[in-house]
Amino acid sequence: MKRVVTIFAATMFCTAPAFAQESAASFPSKPLRAITALSAGGSSDILMRVIGEQFLKKTGQSVVVDNRPGGAFNIAGQACGDSAPDGYTICLLPIETLSYNQFMFKKLAYDPRSFEPITNAVFVTAGLVVNSSLGAKTLPELAAVSKAKPNTLSYMSPAVPLAYFVETWKKESGADMVKVPYRGGADAANAILGGSTPVAFSGIANFIPHIRSGAMNVITVDVEKRSPLLPDVPTLRELGYKGPLTHAFFGFVAPKGTPKPLIDKLNQILVEIASDKAFVEKNMLNLGLIPILDTPEQFTRYLKENWVLAERIVKESGLEPQ
Repeated sequence: MKRVVTIFAATMFCTAPAFAQESAASFPSKPLRAITALSAGGSSDILMRVIGEQFLKKTGQSVVVDNRPGGAFNIAGQACGDSAPDGYTICLLPIETLSYNQFMFKKLAYDPRSFEPITNAVFVTAGLVVNSSLGAKTLPELAAVSKAKPNTLSYMSPAVPLAYFVETWKKESGADMVKVPYRGGADAANAILGGSTPVAFSGIANFIPHIRSGAMNVITVDVEKRSPLLPDVPTLRELGYKGPLTHAFFGFVAPKGTPKPLIDKLNQILVEIASDKAFVEKNMLNLGLIPILDTPEQFTRYLKENWVLAERIVKESGLEPQ
């Protein structure tokens, strides 16, 4: 009896990869769910929806976007981690969920290192943006406005390196601003326009129409070279900032245990979508999103390198885990 069981188990073990490969050949055969960490209207939500439209055209299957904002992007991380590893849940998550939060919180309800990387989708061009009614177009002008209105100005920023810059600048300049929670680009845009939180250092995708209309001013951007969308706006390095920075990104991952053939199939579909130059120009480059779309293996290596850098930046910032 033991011999029969042993032979059966060995047979199942040997045929498992072939079964997974067969599944990949017919995958997907039903709609997918895409978890995002930002509210509806945010840059990753918009990006996921336009990618979903192309996904439907290529596969015949729709993508249902599941927005899970809040909790410093940890709610989406938990939702992703708790999902079935069957290939039908993909997660477009930001650098905070995939990298920084493991060093910012004493305990997480998910393990960011357990996700199955699919591809790093985009790098995000972030800008320090202010309501134009403040009249500030430079860092000294913003510092002066904040000092003239003590205890009244607030700012928001999703990324530790960007908030670290603002906090360092505040100490050096004596600027008076307080950081408030960040929920997403659409909420940030509304808060800036409404004046409740007139300053943000975040991805520029949601701000571009308001920048062009004159409702918002951009003081600086975090990229190495000036953005072609904002050629007159200096970079942080041009302003003399020598502190730590990492590129904010949104990456596609799947729940732990999602079969490798399905990960590879998802990567193939997403890369094909991003190979359309017109699609990339309209839905990425024009929003300050720089496409990456690497392999699962390349994204895995990048994440491991980013974890080392993120841990160092959090320590240098003096932030204590919550």
